[in-house]
Amino acid sequence: MITFYPGPSKVYPQVADYAADAIRQGIVSLNHRSAGFMDIVQETIRLLHEKLDIPADYHIALVSSATECWEIVAQSLTAEASLHPYSGAFGKKWAEYAYRIKPPTSLSEADVLCIVQNETSNGTQVNMETLSQFRRDFSSLIAVDAVSSMAGIAFDWTLADVWFASVQKCFGLPAGLAVLVYSPAALKRAEEIGENNHYNSLLFIHENFSKFQTPYTPNGLSIYMLMRVLQQVSAIAVVNTMTKKRAADWYAFFEKPELGPDFRLLIEDRVTRSDTVIAIEGSEAAIKSIKAAAQQAGITLGNGYGDWKNTTFRIANFPAISDEEIGTLMEFLRSY
Repeated sequence: MITFYPGPSKVYPQVADYAADAIRQGIVSLNHRSAGFMDIVQETIRLLHEKLDIPADYHIALVSSATECWEIVAQSLTAEASLHPYSGAFGKKWAEYAYRIKPPTSLSEADVLCIVQNETSNGTQVNMETLSQFRRDFSSLIAVDAVSSMAGIAFDWTLADVWFASVQKCFGLPAGLAVLVYSPAALKRAEEIGENNHYNSLLFIHENFSKFQTPYTPNGLSIYMLMRVLQQVSAIAVVNTMTKKRAADWYAFFEKPELGPDFRLLIEDRVTRSDTVIAIEGSEAAIKSIKAAAQQAGITLGNGYGDWKNTTFRIANFPAISDEEIGTLMEFLRSY
């Protein structure tokens, strides 16, 4: 079965060997305070800096999920209130979750701007030019949910103070781990707030990762597999070129009447179209029919999500998906 589900999505085929190596070599049995495991954490962080071109003065931690990062931003980095402009379901969920932890007294006093860079639910994105405008207009911290784009496209990391993503999308790994990147300004804010009451308080996380340790027993297998995947992948500049070329090909494909009048691109504005998640709109009957036909052909299309659950299907454009698999899906769509 070929999967284009936008998360959890296809993992790199080598991951099966990496998992087997971790078991055979006893990696999964290492104490997380041991020198051997700390070496793995240190190398993983070094590779994240190198392969994703993360600035040397930005800190990196590994946590359980992007949803946990929502919590970290709310409890450790928000002094007064967070501001959440959003274009889809995940941005809305982040706002709702953050406001349960830190109810806003006045949004005019917001000291964290929370942006979903790539909105998986509807295939929209905030490009670097728009994020740059946010950076000019907002004087305090900016936090970016980059779940569907980190390791798939290149970022200007200096345009935000916090970036985070789970690994089950562009990293090409199973779910259960997230990468949290934070600037010196974010760490300073955490120190000023001084919140240190939780196992995932940013100050406690930072204290541990400064020693290449984790604040709790981590998903050691996932950290090891992340290290191995980072060793194999190209630098983000190369991956970015590939991702954007594939995205352009997909959008050109759907702008042609290949699928007839029953289907169309959900997002008409080319500037806000995602490079990593393509959303296609149609009637409920048409969407149901094409997903069933694709399944019969051995292809899993992504379901719609939220307001678009029954009237869209989504296609992941993640690095682990091969050109051959993309060709197979395009051929299926042409013949549908």
